[in-house]
Amino acid sequence: MTETASATDMELGLALVFGLIGLGGAVVMYAAAVGENQVLSAWGFAAAMLAGALAIAALHVYDRP
Repeated sequence: MTETASATDMELGLALVFGLIGLGGAVVMYAAAVGENQVLSAWGFAAAMLAGALAIAALHVYDRP
């Protein structure tokens, strides 16, 4: 049994969503790099980094006391 109860699972949910978006950005970055499209690859990298940062921020903002 759990010793603490949480009213929301927003921490986990947002981290998972942003993690999946980051993974998608990494796939776009790789696919664009293979196709030698540097601009699209850069946008994929930017999306992956931004989503990763937001995932970490969500873990900290919705951290249980």
